[in-house]
Amino acid sequence: MSAKIRMNTEYRNKFYNRIKDVFEKEETQEQQAFLQARETFNHLQKSTFDLAKQVVERSYPKEDVATLRTFKKKYGQPCDVVAKDKCFYFAHQEDVNDEGESKETKSHFDFGLYGNHNGNEYSSEDSEHFAHAYFREELKEKGCNPDIIAQQSGKDSNPHKTKHIDMCNKALGKSNSSYGGSDDDNGIGITKQYNDSFYADVIGTSYCRSRAIACTKDEYNIFLQWRSAKAKVVSTHQTWIDSIMKQCDQLKIGLKAYRYLSEGIELAKELGIELDEAELVRTNSTGLTIYNPRNLANMIKGMKNKNQTREDKIKARMNYEAQIATKY
Repeated sequence: MSAKIRMNTEYRNKFYNRIKDVFEKEETQEQQAFLQARETFNHLQKSTFDLAKQVVERSYPKEDVATLRTFKKKYGQPCDVVAKDKCFYFAHQEDVNDEGESKETKSHFDFGLYGNHNGNEYSSEDSEHFAHAYFREELKEKGCNPDIIAQQSGKDSNPHKTKHIDMCNKALGKSNSSYGGSDDDNGIGITKQYNDSFYADVIGTSYCRSRAIACTKDEYNIFLQWRSAKAKVVSTHQTWIDSIMKQCDQLKIGLKAYRYLSEGIELAKELGIELDEAELVRTNSTGLTIYNPRNLANMIKGMKNKNQTREDKIKARMNYEAQIATKY
């Protein structure tokens, strides 16, 4: 029977989507490396922020913050100089230049979900890549494609890519602020919940770049280690998705060459994937049952405006559903 069923676009899509789904769920080295990188970052995120908060409070003691807030209540706007922030310039002066003089080493560290992981103040596509990879499962449950940036790596911007990036950002609650940096302070939902755990009180209304906060070299290196761990989430996710896409590229080539459904069934079997030919034949691309003529006719008849009581309609529907259950 199967040898007589010709392959078509719909069948090819069914095979592709089912096999691709299996590729994504396989416990490969690339997948495990990504999951481990994400777990490592999770551990470092909290401990590193705890350290960052200690460093910030050395420069801006809690008592001073409380005093200034008291003054703000008393004198209003002129004393409004305390703010919460999640990104900081940390600096140390324990290195020396060629002349043996101490020099300042500083960089920007952003603990927000969309914070950059290369020291730049401004958000980038890598920042979005991290956010999407970090909340990959949550985004897939919402019908989004959190792998789009990795899948489109090296390609020019295009409507397909933009559409899916925007869907992911919206699902995460990223702010639509026109500010060019990582300003997701106005974010909602997942973004806000994530960011709310990583704020510290600072004194001063200027941008963070103008208030480098002193730390030791050892502390600075811990911040660098944390930022590298964040970057590794992106790089391991990219490597994993690259491995899947390479397999999928070959899958597309093979499916395009197949003429009969049986060849797709054999391919799936060789890959260790059990596919039921009858299920492939009787379902369309959305997974809905294609009813045989008799059942479909009965369903359509039941939809017509005939003089039936409510009980008759319920009975007819139950009979129809019983036929479907018996058939399949």
